[in-house]
This record gives sequence, structure tokens and C-alpha cells, in this order.
Amino acid sequence: MTPAHEFPESFWWGTGASSPQSEGAAPASDWLAWERAGRLPASGDGNGFGTRFREDFELYAAHGLTHHRMGIEWARIEPEDGVRDPVAVEHYRTVLEAAREAGIEPWACLHHFVLPDWVGDGGFRDWKAIRDRWCRHVEFVAETYGDLVAGWKPINEPIAYALAGFLSGHRPPGEHDRALMLEALEGIHLAKYEAARILHQTGKPVATIHVLIPMFPGDSTPSSAAALEELDQLVWGCWIGALRDGVLQIPHRTPVEVPDYPEVFDLVGFSYYFSATVGADGKLGPYPPGAEVGLMGYVPWSGGLGLVLDRLARELPGRPLLVSEHGVGTHDDEMRSAFLKESLGVVSDRLTAGLDIRGFFHWTGVDNYEWNRAFDVPFGLFDRDRRPKGSAALLRSYALRHDALAPARPAV
Repeated sequence: MTPAHEFPESFWWGTGASSPQSEGAAPASDWLAWERAGRLPASGDGNGFGTRFREDFELYAAHGLTHHRMGIEWARIEPEDGVRDPVAVEHYRTVLEAAREAGIEPWACLHHFVLPDWVGDGGFRDWKAIRDRWCRHVEFVAETYGDLVAGWKPINEPIAYALAGFLSGHRPPGEHDRALMLEALEGIHLAKYEAARILHQTGKPVATIHVLIPMFPGDSTPSSAAALEELDQLVWGCWIGALRDGVLQIPHRTPVEVPDYPEVFDLVGFSYYFSATVGADGKLGPYPPGAEVGLMGYVPWSGGLGLVLDRLARELPGRPLLVSEHGVGTHDDEMRSAFLKESLGVVSDRLTAGLDIRGFFHWTGVDNYEWNRAFDVPFGLFDRDRRPKGSAALLRSYALRHDALAPARPAV
């Protein structure tokens, strides 16, 4: 299987995962508390990564996927406020060392939707109360693991955390209040900045992870246009403004000046899964209209990835870009392979056009726990028995086209 597109030897090929999805919810996490209350499906040990990490790293390396984003779970490191678990601390160091031994460059994520249950239901919404404890944790992680990580992706998808936890209410803490959602979004963006500021001092690159959605009006009414405009500010505008101008502007909230915000992020990383229409009620619909909708309710459309890359290049010129997540939840691996191949063509075309795109991380390596959907929606290149799918062979053909041991780009 020979890829039809060229990529530079320095291009980063990788996979992405979170701790709750690959290791299962931590005993002291708000997520496990919800599982025990029957509000979420049981995550168990995720896909077993917590004990099979060496096997997984060797599998990824054999496929040329030499970068891996993993979670360092706050609720495991610090199960009680101010009390760290030395076994968990050493476990993550062992995992990072194993990655290095297998030839994998590990990237660390410090928050992926889940918090220690002792933080309380305010979470990042209660930013003034949580700030000191969050910064204390980030400083500990930087000092403890900074020598082993290749880079940092401190917080995953701030808008997804705010919407799911404080507006739709289908994740902890289960609120249904727009004002609280806006407050939570501001708080988690500030937490992301504080983490980046601390982690940047390790000398390792720091990347964002924003879920980015090209959006189109669901109809021709002014209400639909207004809903799209506000949602666009939530998904795109607020953090782009902070990264460009040092001012975080959440809709209906007072602007927050963060002058050095643009300096602490080295890479503009993002996840892309789908594009959407926006109705007058602000609800998303599938795009393109009439196309086949997947298990998660959206269309895996590669054209949207091009729109994301083009907009980032236009609004943040000169910033290195990183595809931090890309994938599709489906039992049809031919669909996954087709989506992957088309999207890699989009990335290759943008590289040829001069965009600075540093890498591509597939979501995910091994099928895992898919949040509210349990184990019913597979995203992996490999199943939970570690058997490769056709999509794994496809991505391997791209990743190994050049020497998999070629030196990475210099740290940005």
C-alpha cells in the first residue's frame, strides 16, 4: 500500500489517548463518582493501557507512529487535596520511560474532561478557588516528568468541557446553565494559560488542543445567523483573540487581559472530527447535508479539515499547526481508512501550499472507552486485543515512507 502524498521526514506521526479512556476512571475522580451513581457507563480499566503500555508502545513504533499523547491524571497523582500517591507518581514515570525505550516521543496532557472529586462541582468554573491547587499540580508534573516528555498538551478541548459539564449536563458536574457554562469556559481557558506558562519553562514545546468545527447556517433566518455568530466566538474567536492579542473575550463576560498569552503556546494544536450546521436554536446538525452520518451523529468529511487549516493560517499567520486529534468512531474500518486517506491528502496539499503543519495524531491507537457511549464506538487503529485494522496498515504506509527514526524538528 503506497501513499499518494508526500510528507517531510521531520513530520510527526502519532496517536492520542486520554487516561480515563485508556486506563479507566481514577478512584478519586468525579467521573468514577458518576459511574458509581449509575449516571455513566462503567469504564473499568479502559482498554488496559495501564498494564499493557509497553506492548502498545512497541505496536505503535512498529507502525511508525513514534509520537503518543497520553494523560497524566490529576486524580491519580493527587487523590486527596495536597496528598500525592507515590505509587501513581512512579507509575507515570515508568510509563514515560517505557515510551522512550520503545522509541516513542511522549506528549503529556494534564486534563481531559475529568477532575479529582475533591475539587468540587465548581471545577474550573470556580477559577479563583481552584487556581492555586491547579498551579501546584502543574508545577509538580513539570518538575517530576519534564525530563521525559517530548512536549505538553496541557488541557484538552476547553469548549467541550464547558458545554458538556455546564450546559448539556451529560458529564460532571451536570449543570444546565448557560451563564455557568460561560464562566466555566473562561476558567478553563485561564487554567490552560497558567499551565502553559509553567510548562513552557521546561523548554519543551507546548501545544493547544481545541476542538474546531467549521460551521454553516442551518437556514436563512437572522436567528440562525445570530446563533452561529455566538457559537463561533465560543469555539474559535475567544481563544484566537487571546493567542493573537493577549485578550480573552468570552461572550457576555468582561474581557480578561493576559499579555503574555501569545508567548506561552508554541503550537496551535486542534482536533477535527466534523463540520456542522447551526440552527436558530443553536443546535448543531450534520454537514454536508444528505451525507452518511456515523455512529456519533456527524459526517466524517475531510473537506472540513481543509477549512480548519485555512482559517488558522489566515487568522494566526506564522503559527506552527498540529493536528492533535483526527479520527472517526465506526465499526466500518473501510470508512475510517477512506476518511483518513482523504484527510491526509488535505494535509499534504496544505503543506505543499506552504502551511507549517508539524504532525498528525490519530485518535486513537487502541479502541477504548468512549465516554457516555462506553465501548460501543470504536475509534482505534487496533482493536482491544491489539489486532491491527486495515486503517493501521494505511497509516503505517505513510509514517514509514521515510525513516521512522529520522530526527524530529527542533523544539519550537
